Amino acid sequence: MNLTPNSKVLVQGITQPLGSYYTARMKAYGTNVVAGVSAGQGGQELHGIPVFDLVEQVLPQTGPIEASIIFVESYRVLDAALEAMDAEIPLIILVTEGVPPLDMVRLLRKAEATGTVIVGPSSSGIIVPGKVLLGAQESEFYTPGPVGLIARAGALAYEVALGLTHAKLGQSMAVNLGSAAIVGSSFCQWLQILAMDKSTKVIVLVDQTGGLSDDATAEYIAQAIDKPVIAYVAGSYTPLDKQISDASAIIAAQLSGPITNASTAQHKVAAFKQANIPVAERPSQIPELVRKALKKG
Repeated sequence: MNLTPNSKVLVQGITQPLGSYYTARMKAYGTNVVAGVSAGQGGQELHGIPVFDLVEQVLPQTGPIEASIIFVESYRVLDAALEAMDAEIPLIILVTEGVPPLDMVRLLRKAEATGTVIVGPSSSGIIVPGKVLLGAQESEFYTPGPVGLIARAGALAYEVALGLTHAKLGQSMAVNLGSAAIVGSSFCQWLQILAMDKSTKVIVLVDQTGGLSDDATAEYIAQAIDKPVIAYVAGSYTPLDKQISDASAIIAAQLSGPITNASTAQHKVAAFKQANIPVAERPSQIPELVRKALKKG
């Protein structure tokens, strides 16, 4: 995935309060936001960016779009994302929280058929430090460098990124998968992307209690990823019948069924260690493990 300052970016829901605020921040960072979409608001400009009613109206003016960031209301996310996929936009980031699970199921089926990469919902997005900001990432925690960062929880990702930055270990790319019960892309998918990224020398994976087991992720790293991977799983001291995440994700997960042993931090850590993947016991250990991996590489 080659995201550069020239990559053309669309914002769906650009006139929403959050959409407007983060669009201004993305543009100030140097992101090439070429258009926005907001039904009924077409024909105006916002932050110097033309606004259209429909995605299909954008392409004749801009040409192919590399990424779309979606800020619309949760009940409109499905339609907005399908509209973006119909326009053959290969990367869609869902910042919106509370997307209905059945809408995500429909969306993922379509994404699988079209080869679209979906990040989120409840995602702070993607950042290529010094080049591109896509979504609601807080850019001050990041600096350019060789470390790829994949995380489920945005706030924890910031702590890890800041620790790396203070250790003079910058980041090549950071992606927040989102903390919803059903998310668009997996650790394995982004491990593959970062494994192919020439600027990424080592990958840091940040998970937490809850969600799916990491047995498959650990096995995939051991069999398919040549670059060194460092793992950290938050929640080792969380009671086995509890999980950590944002409130909406916890509620959704509890409604879907009881917590299984495979989703606990202890089980996930064991799976990574079984695959000989270094695991940090706390975020402050990550920079030293990264340095060791870079020296071996």
